[in-house]
Order: sequence, then structure tokens, then C-alpha cells
Amino acid sequence: QVQLVESGGGLAQAGDSLRLSCAASGATFTFRSYTMGWFRQAPGKEREFVAAIDRYGSRTDYSDSVNGRFTISRDGVKNTVYLQMTNLKPEDTAIYYCSARQASYSWSNDYKDYNTWGQGTQVTVSS
Repeated sequence: QVQLVESGGGLAQAGDSLRLSCAASGATFTFRSYTMGWFRQAPGKEREFVAAIDRYGSRTDYSDSVNGRFTISRDGVKNTVYLQMTNLKPEDTAIYYCSARQASYSWSNDYKDYNTWGQGTQVTVSS
């Protein structure tokens, strides 16, 4: 079964940086066949799109709230996708989830269109 495991979350102060990692594995999972995305969910709020990257890293997309501060990347050898977060703000506090979507499908920033998920990693940003 496909597994996505996030790491790198933790406690940070406003203005700090963190890098999240998502390691993909599984007998049926071919990393280069998937668009990868990061989503986040704060208590009482709907899960929201953060960033996505296509199968080869040729296209990236970001939500308006993180554009210019976060960078998504992927390593095809390590089967890992990253989210480099800089200039963190308290409103970035959330559980961050890694997800995958078959690259043969159309591009989507909607969490409902992603079919595999990690367990999430907590990011907490203090004032």
C-alpha cells in the first residue's frame, strides 16, 4: 500500500523557517507518475491548498497566502517532496499534509482530487 510520511514540523517563532519533508513509498507507487501537493488544516477550518508540484517539477503552484514565502520541490531519486517555509506567520499554524494525485489526471488544487494522504505534521508558529 502507498505510504506518505511527513516530517519536519515543530514549534517556530514568527519570521522563522522550517522545511517539511514527505517520503513516498509502496510497491504500487511510482513517484514520477504523481503530482504532489501540500495542504494544511487548522482547528475549525476547512483543509486548504498550500502548494503543488507536477511529476517532474516543471510546474508549481501556491496559494495566495503563502506565495513568495513557501517553496515546494521534489527529489525523484529520494522519492521525497519538500516544503520550504520562510517568514512564518502565526496564521500558518496548522497540521500540514502531504498528498499525491495521478499525473494522468488534470491539474488540481482541490484536496478532494487527491487520493493518497500522509498522517500530517504539526506546525505551530508563535507570535
